[in-house]
Amino acid sequence: MNLLSINTTLPAKIEYQGKIISTGIFKKPVIGPVFIAKDNLKGDQQADLKNHGGEHKAVYAFSSDHYSYWSKVLQNPELKPGGFGENLTISGFDESVLHIGDQLSIGQCILEITQPRVPCFKLGLAVGNQNMPRLFIENFATGAYLRVIQEGVVETGSKVELVKEGVFKVNIQSLFRAYFDKNYPASRSIMERALLIPELSSEWRKKLSTRLFSVNTP
Repeated sequence: MNLLSINTTLPAKIEYQGKIISTGIFKKPVIGPVFIAKDNLKGDQQADLKNHGGEHKAVYAFSSDHYSYWSKVLQNPELKPGGFGENLTISGFDESVLHIGDQLSIGQCILEITQPRVPCFKLGLAVGNQNMPRLFIENFATGAYLRVIQEGVVETGSKVELVKEGVFKVNIQSLFRAYFDKNYPASRSIMERALLIPELSSEWRKKLSTRLFSVNTP
């Protein structure tokens, strides 16, 4: 894996359905080294702190490999790194191979995978298609949020290396599908196993517990 782009932005005010909202979805590539702190990247800021940012969602990574697919689906050849709101655009970032709890070394940093990304309406604003959140969910390849284990400087072109694997081997894609795909046969077992993962974010721990409780309640 390689870090192809580092993307940041400060919140911007835009009009949405007759209201003015603030969003940090419109990430742009930056040149040169960037410091990643415990809460976010230098020069980056989340607008909605209830649903974004914090320890478990300090950094969002997305695979550059997905761009050709979405360029065709959205009929938009102009999609560029940062177009999905990701901080780090990484080649070979495969959700079907990487697990919750895996740790990645990038430059001076060590980052830990904590949960899949759940899209909101702002993703539709970023790519100019209001159906994008649904399409994104149906594709099951949503990137992942990362916790910062070790702060430090990263730079475009750096290698991204897996330095520690999550013990319970629940990959990002299967966990996302287990939660959203009602016809996925392995849903229950995957969600139960995911709850054993200490590195799983508190948000997803609550999601899975609620879902499993509703399934078990007559």
